[in-house]
Amino acid sequence: MRHAKDTENEELKQFHCSILIKEMQEKVQMLKAYGMTEEEIISQLFCCHPLPKLMISRSYRIFLGDERKEVHLEPLVKSVYLLFLKHPEGINFKDLPDYREELTRIYDKVRPWGLSDRAIQSIEDVTNPLLNSINEKCTRIRKVFTSILDSSIAEQYYIKGKRGEPKKISLPRELVTWE
Repeated sequence: MRHAKDTENEELKQFHCSILIKEMQEKVQMLKAYGMTEEEIISQLFCCHPLPKLMISRSYRIFLGDERKEVHLEPLVKSVYLLFLKHPEGINFKDLPDYREELTRIYDKVRPWGLSDRAIQSIEDVTNPLLNSINEKCTRIRKVFTSILDSSIAEQYYIKGKRGEPKKISLPRELVTWE
């Protein structure tokens, strides 16, 4: 008698679970239709910490959260980060030469003492998809954010993406403030 009741309860649980899963699948499809990737959805669902806001000051200093913890990046690395932050759709590394002028303008603002020949060469290197410079800058950005944020949320703040697809910063732009 007890065994039949346990089986009935288990079947009822499975039925309710199947309904909930179907509802979740529909909601996930809606999120995808709004442009979220599966990685972003999973991260948002299972992230136990709220994402801190990112603030870019007039002098291009980067701060995290209400406590305004500064994110320290060297000027060219910071310029690359700001370039990607300005392009929520992402940038294919192979298209980086198309962003050379924009990166130069950003770098000129971040590095107010002017652009030397060496600085110009560094910009050319980082926008040359045949060189490894952009990957090195992205690695530095990732290291900084993983050193100051919990690993479960840090990935929202650094540049990432699959091979051959646009690389981007997943952080929802409503959490980004430009002074």
